[in-house]
Amino acid sequence: MLSRKCLMSTSRGFWVKSLGHLVVLSSLCCFISGHSERKRTDDLMSKYPLIDGHNDLALQLRILHSNRLSQVDLHNISKVATDINRLQAGRVQAQMFAVYVLCGAQEKDAVRLTLEQIDVVRRMCTEYQDFELVKSAKELRDSERRHKIACLISVEGGHSIDSSLPTLRMFYQLGVRSMALTHTCNTPWAESSSKRYNVYQRHNNSLTHFGKAVVEEMNRLGMLVDLSHTSWDTASAALKHSKAPVIFSHSSSFTMCNHDRNVPDWLLHDLKKKHGLIMVNFHSNFISCSNVANISLVADHFDHIKKEIGAESIGIGGDYEGAVRFPQGLEDVSKYPALFQELLKRNWTENELANVLRNNFLRVFEEVERVRDQLSLNRPSEVQIPLEEVHNPCRLVLRPPIPRGSSIRSVPSRAQLETKGALVPAMALLLSSLVFAA
Repeated sequence: MLSRKCLMSTSRGFWVKSLGHLVVLSSLCCFISGHSERKRTDDLMSKYPLIDGHNDLALQLRILHSNRLSQVDLHNISKVATDINRLQAGRVQAQMFAVYVLCGAQEKDAVRLTLEQIDVVRRMCTEYQDFELVKSAKELRDSERRHKIACLISVEGGHSIDSSLPTLRMFYQLGVRSMALTHTCNTPWAESSSKRYNVYQRHNNSLTHFGKAVVEEMNRLGMLVDLSHTSWDTASAALKHSKAPVIFSHSSSFTMCNHDRNVPDWLLHDLKKKHGLIMVNFHSNFISCSNVANISLVADHFDHIKKEIGAESIGIGGDYEGAVRFPQGLEDVSKYPALFQELLKRNWTENELANVLRNNFLRVFEEVERVRDQLSLNRPSEVQIPLEEVHNPCRLVLRPPIPRGSSIRSVPSRAQLETKGALVPAMALLLSSLVFAA
């Protein structure tokens, strides 16, 4: 009887120990597996560092510091999700910094405000040695070899050019290489996905004659046409009209989250035909259609878009500093590796992820530059928007001032002005002849 108890006790002890060993072994396997996945992710992103299509740090610098860079160290900034240290930790090699001004400035001082935002991006990308301002695909590639974070400038919203192609060209001269046709407001020539502002309402004319001229001039200059924030009709019209590939710099899948800012499958297929790019937005409201999301739900967007149009049409446009809520595990720019670790778990190949990380964007940028080179003999566009389409009380119409006290009710015609202008040298000639005759 005693020996049976001893045997049972020994047997129980054996199984308890075995179970303990299994738990330890299982934990060790999970640790090794997790370490292996992190190592694979680190190796992948070291080889193919990330190009991100949209970040609003410049907006936050204006809100929090009135663009006074002397008041902030960009290596470590509080109250934001982006700084140099975290960009480096997130393996970000190139960042498209958005130049954004509120839609309320559309009929006021949008151009001035845009210039000020271009100035702050140019300053931060030239005053800090970790950054490098780039203006071409070649310069972007070169910056990676120099271990710099490349800065690209994008204007977020066509209202920033005040319906002026010369203004668009001047922005290009300052280094702007991308422009979204709209933000959350319609422009006189393109339609927004948002109904927030009741301005420039049109029917069946989502991209006007002048809007098409904007797309054409961007093609000629070599600027990326960005369709994030546009209505689906405007996006479709721009896709058809553009000679170069276009991008959605920060948009997600409408099938996965039916928000108007996201892109429906039929439009994704049109984008693929144009060899364009959708750069997935991380904003929780565009991922889960609620305030709460996680990395798995973000990865679901990637899986769906890959299923529809392939990994060669996908990029990253996190929208940090522009949005307010981000998925758990993707709270700031240092967390990008967590997403790619999840995609590796889902059996995405290294080649697919290399394309998502950077190669797709480089391909599109280089194709936009090839189209620019093909159009190099074209003269700058002189298309002007009709004044009746603008309705801007702050837009000055150039005409001679009416003298004080004058009873003249009508503005003189151009022919009358030319006639009067011709009288001035004639009168001067007559007076000089009288002087010399005297």
